[in-house]
Amino acid sequence: MRAVQITEFGGPEVLTISDVEEPKPGDGQVLIHVDRAGINYADTHQVENSYLQRATLPMIPGGEVVGRTDDGRRVVALVGGGGYAEKAVAYAPFAYDVPDEVSDGDALAIVLQGTTAWHLLKTSTHLKEGDTVLVHAGAGGVGSIAIQLAKRWGAGRVIATASSEEKRKQTLELGADVAIDGNPEGLKDRIIEANDGKPVDIVLEMVGGPTFDESVDALAKFGRLVTFGAASREAAKPVETGRLMKGSKTIAGFWLADCFSTPSMLAEPLAELMDLTAKGELKPLVGGEYAMSDIAQAHLDLRERRSVGKLVLDPAR
Repeated sequence: MRAVQITEFGGPEVLTISDVEEPKPGDGQVLIHVDRAGINYADTHQVENSYLQRATLPMIPGGEVVGRTDDGRRVVALVGGGGYAEKAVAYAPFAYDVPDEVSDGDALAIVLQGTTAWHLLKTSTHLKEGDTVLVHAGAGGVGSIAIQLAKRWGAGRVIATASSEEKRKQTLELGADVAIDGNPEGLKDRIIEANDGKPVDIVLEMVGGPTFDESVDALAKFGRLVTFGAASREAAKPVETGRLMKGSKTIAGFWLADCFSTPSMLAEPLAELMDLTAKGELKPLVGGEYAMSDIAQAHLDLRERRSVGKLVLDPAR
C-alpha cells in the first residue's frame, strides 16, 4: 500500500511516499481503510524527533484517520501513528462511529483537536461562567474549537490571538469577542487592553517561549494557564514559585495521550462534540485538504503559519 514513510528525522523534506506492507490488526484492533487522515502540528515535531515521546525509524506519521472497517462501519480513530497511509489499525476502544451528518474533515477535527479543547477548558482550567478566556492561535485546530466551546459554556469574554488580520477576522466569526496580534512583543499589554484593562482568568497556551512568559504575566488573581504545545520551538523561562504565589496563579500542562489509559476521557467528550457537530451547533474549521503527494507542503504550511483550522490528507491522491 502507499504510505508516507520517513527513514531519517528532519523537516518536511524527509516525508516521502513509499510502498509498504499493509498493517495487520492484532488482538483488540480493527483495520481501517483510510478515506482521510488528520495532519497536526505535533506531526512536524514527531518527524524531526522533537516531540514529547521519542520516535523510532522507519515511521509512518499520522495520529488519526477516518474511514471504513471491514464490516462497513464508518469510523474516526486515534491510531497513535501510521495514519498517513491507505490503511491503518486502531485499538477498538479508540475507533468511534461517525454520524452521516458529520463530514470526514469535521470528524478528524473533533477527535483530537476537539477533545483537546474540551479538556483544556473543563479538566485543566475548570472554566466557570463569566471567566475571561485567552485563546492563543485562535484560528488553529484547537483554538477554533476552544473559542466556540468557551462561548457556549458561558465565558464572559473570549480573546483570541492570531498572526494575521485575515486569521483574526476568522476568530471573530467563530465567536471571539476580541482578536489581537499574537506577536510576543508587548503581548501582555495587548491582552490586558483587550480585556478592558484587566488581567484574564484563563489562558490556553501552545506557543511557548516569550509568548508563554507574557501570558503568565497577564493572568489575574487565581488565574489558570494551561500549556499544551510549543509551536515556536522556543523554551519558556523557568517560572519562579513567587510569581505563582503572588496572585495565586495556576500553571497546568495537558497532553491528550495521557487520557488514553482512561478511554472514557476520550469517548465522553467526543460523543458530546459529535452531537453538537451533527446538529450544526459546533462548526469545526477545516482549513485545507492535501494529496498524499503534497504532504511536505502541508508540513511546511503548518510550520510557517500559513494554515488555519484542521488540515486533512487524502491518501488516494
